[in-house]
Parts: sequence; structure tokens; C-alpha cells
Amino acid sequence: MSTQLSDYDFHLPKELIASRPLPHRADSRMLVVDRAQGTLSHRTFRELPDFVLGGDQLVLNNSRVIPARLLSPDGRIELLLFHKLGPARWRAFARPGKRTRQGNSFLIAGTKAEIESIDEVDGTRIVRFHDEPDLEKLGHMPIPPYLNREDDEEDRVRYQTVYASDSGSVAAPTAGLHFTPEILSTLPHAFVTLHVGPGTFLPVRTENLEEHRMHGEDYHIGPETSERINSANRTIAVGTTTLRVLESLPPGPILPRQGRTEIFIRPGFQFQHTGALLTNFHLPKSTLFVLVCAFAGSELMRNAYEEAIGEKYRFFSYGDCMLIL
Repeated sequence: MSTQLSDYDFHLPKELIASRPLPHRADSRMLVVDRAQGTLSHRTFRELPDFVLGGDQLVLNNSRVIPARLLSPDGRIELLLFHKLGPARWRAFARPGKRTRQGNSFLIAGTKAEIESIDEVDGTRIVRFHDEPDLEKLGHMPIPPYLNREDDEEDRVRYQTVYASDSGSVAAPTAGLHFTPEILSTLPHAFVTLHVGPGTFLPVRTENLEEHRMHGEDYHIGPETSERINSANRTIAVGTTTLRVLESLPPGPILPRQGRTEIFIRPGFQFQHTGALLTNFHLPKSTLFVLVCAFAGSELMRNAYEEAIGEKYRFFSYGDCMLIL
């Protein structure tokens, strides 16, 4: 498979980008991709239990999205907090650059913020606040920029999985958005935690994929989860974030651990712990589209995406899903 970014491009009609979730979480369509047979079939998410066999174990990311997007009172300065460094101190993306230079201070989210330093490589800022900002009260949900709208109260509920419990993400693990408590209760499942960082928003800027570097993300695997995975015949990763946690681990039995991963899964990667993947449809030329091509093969994924576009599946965070067996 190619390591050139341009080989992971495709045309997506804008009308297929889902700007809002469906009224009911489980009403999404599900394209089933059988890698062994090379076949595609059209199902609905409610049929997912039909594909879960005896001995399977679903693994889900229970990270909770924080309202991490902050705006100044005049709306002219925006911060996206993504890594808490200590009391009232965060690493963040900021715009515009001319108003957020090192040493600049300004009012935002009910307190005063000062730019301590700027990373010359990626442009991220270290921001110190006079008081800890009240994110739940004054922060905005960091819905993806391609939705081309402001967040609202609906996003506070729907841009969050029903099982989210451990706060720390700045983007939802969107494959899990389809689950209801009722459906999840019928399936064998366990949780990992990976706090999704800003890498989910950032474009790949190098034509050679081997030169791209991911932002680090913190993860945790508890003893109950490791035990369930080790005893499973097949592990079904719910979402690319869960898959990245599993594939960041060394071969052999999975042990409880806490760590940080910068893994970028691309062509040639040898999967050790993931037998199947439930995922949404991803942006062209993104690290996530590269990941699913590495998992299922570029030709089969191109056929699947072409089929999904032809059948007018809903794309991206609030869109439909794909089950890769």
C-alpha cells in the first residue's frame, strides 16, 4: 500500500456531511465490510448484535468530551484547551495568532489568561489562567470545524457517548455515538480510556506519510478490561481511538497499564490485538482514513467508500457507521 498522502484522497459531496445527529442514536445505517470475502452489505446499527459471536468482546472508549473551546467576550480570541498541565495551566490551540503572542494577556471564560510560551513546531500555546476557567458553565463543546456551525445545547448531549465517564477529550470517540444503553447491555463489552487530542482536527501536512507525527494522547487500561480482552476469541474495537489504544500495546497478553501514545497506523502495520472494527466514515487524506485502509486494505476501503457515497450514507462525526470484519 502507498505511503503517499495523495493516494488517500476521494471526492465527498458536501451534502453527505451530517451536520446534526439523527433523532435516535441507533437509527444509523451500517455498511458491513467482510475482509475475508471482500464483500459489502447494507445493514443498520441495530443489527450489530447479529455480528457479535460467542467469545467476542467489544472494547469501547469511555472518555468524556470536555467543553474545551473558550471565547473572549468580544468573540475575537478563541482557545481550544487540550492538555491540562497543572492548576489553571493548559496547553491549547489559539487564534488569531497576532492576539495570542507570548506575553499577551486577555479576558476569557470569566478569568484572565496569559500566553506563557509558544511551541515553534506546532504553534500550540501554554496558557496560564488567573483562576481555573469554569468549562462546564462557560466552555463550548468542541464540535468539528467541518460542521460549519456553532455548538448548541443538543451537542452537549449528542456529542457524547451514553457511557462516557472519564473527562478529558476534545473530540468525541464517534463510533460510540450510535450506542444506546439498551443495545450496549445486550453485548459483552469492556472499556478503555483514551483522551482524544487535537490530532483528530489537524490535517496531514506531509506528502510522505512516514514524516507525519501525531500528537500524544493519554490512555488507561484497567485490570477488568485486560482480563476480558485476554479471554476473548475476538476483540471488536469500537472506534479508531480504541484500536489505537490496543495496537499501542506490545504483543502477547494485555496487562493493565497507563500510558501515552503517539501511534500513527499506516500501510504495512501489523495488527496484534484487533479482530474487527466499528468506525464512522472519515475525512479524505486524514490519519483515520489511512488507518482503516491499513486495517482493511486500500482497494477494499475505496470500494466501500465509493459504495457509501453512491448510497448516500451520512459521513463524519454525526454520520453513519461501518463494521469491518
